[in-house]
Amino acid sequence: MGNQLPYDATMMPTELKRNISEVDRRIRAAEEAAGRPAGCVSLLAVSKTKPSELVRQAHGLGLRAFGENYAQEMAEKAAALADLPLSWHFIGPIQSNKTSVIAEVSDWVHSVDRLKIARRLSEQRPDGKGPLNVLVQVKTSDEDSKSGVEPDAAPDLIAAISELPGLALRGLMTIPAPATSQAAQSEPFRQLKVLMDHLSHSVPQLDTLSMGMSGDLEAAVGEGASIVRIGTDIFGARYN
Repeated sequence: MGNQLPYDATMMPTELKRNISEVDRRIRAAEEAAGRPAGCVSLLAVSKTKPSELVRQAHGLGLRAFGENYAQEMAEKAAALADLPLSWHFIGPIQSNKTSVIAEVSDWVHSVDRLKIARRLSEQRPDGKGPLNVLVQVKTSDEDSKSGVEPDAAPDLIAAISELPGLALRGLMTIPAPATSQAAQSEPFRQLKVLMDHLSHSVPQLDTLSMGMSGDLEAAVGEGASIVRIGTDIFGARYN
């Protein structure tokens, strides 16, 4: 995870409040510009590498859903903040030896891209916690560094995951390559929306598109995002 600088722990509450307000304003303006219902897009605050006390501050300012990339870090924060009604979303690449922690702690997993991982999450989900909400990560760019199932392989993976107990298959996620114009940003998000619309004919419970980050949330909302994942524009730059 790396060392964190004191900035993380001492971020002024007024700055955090201002950041959250500005992100919310951008989301609502994007909804209006796209002709979508007000409040239809949820904000996932990406708190990876940030201390639990900063998450506590953010909860006090109205945030409830937090995204983490590292299983052990998520588990430690969830334990430290167990007194708060938080929703934990795992959004990073999933290693087989971390599925037990992810299945036990997460409320949502955005980054399932292999049937092996889905099966392990299904088997390791505690009975008393209810189904684990999962999204399939789809590759929408040619970057080798990006995880995700290829779009043409997504239907078979979706069909297989939809049969697993302990999981509630909810939709798709993507992390496209960076682009500078909103038109270029929109294209991979549009591809993901078209893919989910197609898949919904055979898997009608799909209702969630997790796409868009600090630099491209407007494009994502315009193409149908249900959840936008915002880290930098809420908590500031990461210090690793």
